[in-house]
Amino acid sequence: MTPRHLPVLLATLFCPVLSHADDIFQRVLVDGSRMNQLGVADSANAGSITQQQLEARTNYRPGELLEAVPGLIVSQHSGEGKANQFYLRGFNLDHGTDLRTTVDDMPVNQRSHAHGQGWTDLNFLIPELAMRLDYKKGPYSATEGDFASAGTASVIYANRLTQGIASVGLGQNGFRRALLADSLDAGRGSLLYALETQHNDGPFTHPDRYHKLNGVLRYSEGYANNGFNITAMAYDASWNSTDQIPLRAVQDGSLGRFDTIDPTDGGKAQRFSLSGAWRRTGDDMSSKVSAYVIANRLSLFSNFTYVLDDPIHGDQFAQPDRRVTSGLNASHTWHRHTETGSSDTTIGLQLQNDNIHNGLYSTQARQTLSTTRQDHIVESSVGLYVENSTRWSPWLRTVAGLRADAYRFDVRSDRLENSGKTNDHLFSPSLSVIAGPWQDTEVYANLGNGFHSNDARGTTITVDPKTGEPADKVTPLVRSQGLELGLRSAVFPGLQTSLSLYRLDFDSELLFVGDAGATEAGRPSRRYGVEFSSYYKAAKWLSLDLDLAYARARSRGERGEDAIGDFIPGAIEGVAQLAMTVTPQGPWSGSLRLRYFGPRPLTEDNRVRSSASVGLNGRLAYQIDKSLRLELEGFNLTNRRDSAIDYYYASRLPGEAQPVDDIHFHPVESRSLRLTLVKNF
Repeated sequence: MTPRHLPVLLATLFCPVLSHADDIFQRVLVDGSRMNQLGVADSANAGSITQQQLEARTNYRPGELLEAVPGLIVSQHSGEGKANQFYLRGFNLDHGTDLRTTVDDMPVNQRSHAHGQGWTDLNFLIPELAMRLDYKKGPYSATEGDFASAGTASVIYANRLTQGIASVGLGQNGFRRALLADSLDAGRGSLLYALETQHNDGPFTHPDRYHKLNGVLRYSEGYANNGFNITAMAYDASWNSTDQIPLRAVQDGSLGRFDTIDPTDGGKAQRFSLSGAWRRTGDDMSSKVSAYVIANRLSLFSNFTYVLDDPIHGDQFAQPDRRVTSGLNASHTWHRHTETGSSDTTIGLQLQNDNIHNGLYSTQARQTLSTTRQDHIVESSVGLYVENSTRWSPWLRTVAGLRADAYRFDVRSDRLENSGKTNDHLFSPSLSVIAGPWQDTEVYANLGNGFHSNDARGTTITVDPKTGEPADKVTPLVRSQGLELGLRSAVFPGLQTSLSLYRLDFDSELLFVGDAGATEAGRPSRRYGVEFSSYYKAAKWLSLDLDLAYARARSRGERGEDAIGDFIPGAIEGVAQLAMTVTPQGPWSGSLRLRYFGPRPLTEDNRVRSSASVGLNGRLAYQIDKSLRLELEGFNLTNRRDSAIDYYYASRLPGEAQPVDDIHFHPVESRSLRLTLVKNF
């Protein structure tokens, strides 16, 4: 591309062509190509995204790297340091329930967390170190356990960087970021280091003042399939939170879209980890062992109802959580070659222990007023699995697995009646049948069982710590059942497509309500969905991605006394992404990403629904020389006034005589630009 093409490319990237984007068909995009999974994947909705493809993405925050998974939406309803909100396959996954996320085999989901089960804080992620993102959807793999029913996302860090990285970024709304990373020869191996610092205020009236320090140090020897690594990570962050605000206050002019009601909301987070992985591969076998110790600490202050419960001091509450998580993953695979194909049999062991101290407190301006509950929890689990993958003929292969999980919950509460010990176990079989390829086309049939664990505190509770009324215990492990039919094809040159139809049932959508310190048992649920994904290499310099997903989620079974319908509040329906990546010869390159986040029911009777959200992000890069690059990123380029998230519940503002049922929303950040200078060495 020559300089005369620059105005055209800039106009394409930054022209506000989507002022009426609600009328656009529901489309979804992923920047960059995806690896061809024919003959590799066990379902139409499993895949890998390479480092090069991840680097082409435009991410406002680290957690949005997961939006490379087709159909996955990553949002935020609070300050930048808080865990993201996730949506996938008809689920509002809250902060991570039913989406199993790992970084280098370390679990990111936090069990029995103070704020929400499966809390997934990815703010420690450094995107430049991500070598690959592997994903699966549905409970069809024996290797995946807790939280994996909707899907899994596994980020793998590089053992060695091909080039050192020094980058400095500046942007609107107080954004500043610096990164230094490189690999050095050390003895018989390699030493990788990365240091990151970042600050961001956001567009909010009361600035986020999000500041983080982040570091990674890794020593490795050998190769990915024959070698080992030892890794230390450290992350520290603090922030203010502009939580969701009531729509009525914005409509009557008493609040601006980016205003806050309680300026003392916010938090602090720390994460330290030490992990190691060892792998050996031979002609007829392979083994892998990984182990980790993770220390997490969180102080979180929130106020979602303002002065509903306490007109004098306000409704702010604190949810501190500190824990040490340790675990071991080990697997061994036998490879056998036959006259008709091959057969691999894998056995695996997964151990995890969480030593947790958390609580729920009423606060004012981050000062404790009273204690609702405080607990010491020890949660331990063991998972065993066996999985066999056999190619019976050139056109037929199967993957069959069986998984067994056992959990032990030990809760020591400040109220003796809520203390106790509980055990639970379950078995999860799975089967996948893959036919093909015929003319570069495969057909998949998948069925399997999965589960998610419930908060340990809910398994021993007898008294609601907030009201003093009797409370029902919840089932420790909740089973899911999935069924899926899919197709994947690369029959047309340059075009990869996949299509799947699925059904996913849960015995009960049981959750611990961290905001109230009590448990809430949901009804059984069923989800039907369809997903379509395609990648087209239109030319050597142009690639296009299109992802479409639609899900229908409903509660099943007998309605309780308070149930007013079968809709599941917050359950995602239609999502889409559409991406274009341009990499012509010459110094210029660019990409655009359009994301559609469809409307959702906010009440069980579907009487109140959220609006759709449409976002357009872009990236323009200029290669100054072989080692120096300038990048311009743009977010919400059309400056739409959409919501990042919506809820419907009762709240009370200062001056209001009675509680008011209303939509509460967190706005999408206004249009902003970031300029980054990257030096490779």
